[in-house]
Amino acid sequence: MLAPRKVKHRKQQKGRMKGIATRGNEVSFGHYGLKALEPGWISSRQIEAVRVAITRKVRKHGKMWIRIFPDKPITKKPAETRMGKGKGAPEFWVAVVKPGRILFEIEVPNEEQALDAFSTAVHKLPIRTKVVARRQIGA
Repeated sequence: MLAPRKVKHRKQQKGRMKGIATRGNEVSFGHYGLKALEPGWISSRQIEAVRVAITRKVRKHGKMWIRIFPDKPITKKPAETRMGKGKGAPEFWVAVVKPGRILFEIEVPNEEQALDAFSTAVHKLPIRTKVVARRQIGA
């Protein structure tokens, strides 16, 4: 699973997911992309599950790119612990996703394969998404 090797601060505050994505909002590498329609956190386990699902469908016919990285630590206090005594220990990592962000990209011979691969991947994600095609220059 994905996780940063080294971080400046071990624990982070929750933060807010206001607005739409201004970066990473265009299909840059492949022909088709999976675009987020709502804000949310996507854990490293969910990213890995989507990667496996897409890889199984695409196999040797295409290529895949992961456009998000889980770099935010989420902490949890142990079960049945009294309030106070500081913030909990980091449990897992998440990627903060805003609406409009391209999550995954694939390059496959035809559109049916792309739709098939993304349709299985969508079920692994906690947010609504849509499949988008790369805009051709001059079109």
